[in-house]
Amino acid sequence: MRRRELIALLASVPAWPFEARAQQPLQSVIGYLNSATPKTFARLTAAFRQGLDEAGYVEGRNVAIEYRWAEGEYDRLPVLAADLAKRKVAVLVATTTPAALAAKGATSTTPIVFAIGADPITIGLVDSLSRPSGNITGVNNYLSDIGAKRLELLREFVPNVATIGILVNPNFPDAQSQSRDIQAAARIVGQQIHIINASSESELDAGLTVLQQLPAAGLIVTVDPFLNLHRNEIVTLVARHRIPAIYFEREFVLAGGLMSYAPNLADGYREAGIYCGRILKGEKVADLPVLQPTKFEFVINRNTAAKMGLEIPPKLLALADDVIE
Repeated sequence: MRRRELIALLASVPAWPFEARAQQPLQSVIGYLNSATPKTFARLTAAFRQGLDEAGYVEGRNVAIEYRWAEGEYDRLPVLAADLAKRKVAVLVATTTPAALAAKGATSTTPIVFAIGADPITIGLVDSLSRPSGNITGVNNYLSDIGAKRLELLREFVPNVATIGILVNPNFPDAQSQSRDIQAAARIVGQQIHIINASSESELDAGLTVLQQLPAAGLIVTVDPFLNLHRNEIVTLVARHRIPAIYFEREFVLAGGLMSYAPNLADGYREAGIYCGRILKGEKVADLPVLQPTKFEFVINRNTAAKMGLEIPPKLLALADDVIE
């Protein structure tokens, strides 16, 4: 081909594809690790993406998210976390306490943003809330540390309760701490406590059957992704045994549970998304203090109370942020 013909051929090739490609921003990749399932955390994961959006990052446009779900099997988390670290994700987001611990064990260099209910200092994630050292920061949703308040609300709802069961998954890292806090508060008011350890569906049924046989029993369901994963089964079992119960997340009440007391989890996950965006823009983890909730939600299911023959005390109705009819 002659030189003049080659120049003419090149000149005839449209230039816009190359310009468009040059203008297309490179996608950052976020790793998202959770110990439960996409369905269980759908609302909270959507809130995380909302926070990312507020920070200027939209999934599929200028950021990609690699999801890893352990589906309640905590022993899978270290492998899933290591896989995300190996992929050199820009930020590793760890939602739930077991996921955060697995993420910390997988990398000391990749920035980690957590959204958890346990005290991050107590479980060894950070050594300071105001100035987290290393590569980890995030949102402490304060779920595990308000067991005493749940005990107070349950006793207010059912004043004649003789024994209160504490449902815990012994495999959850923060299980013993939650039990101790509730038991300490119970001792102060002279409340009888019965511990129910359950890490499988059969143990859930067996434990609640035993509790139902005790006179005037109530139940506190402690924070745990496994228990959250089985919230429908738990609510059904509790209803079958007619046990007044308080939960750690409003989804239990929407599923038919009696009541819940918890921080606004969606807001916490949104904040985690904002933090993730700020890190993608270049801010350092150490300059981002661990956030804590400022608002808590008390939710009551009026229909469930009626089915159980319980009258909601006027004081609790006045305190409720939401009453499900």
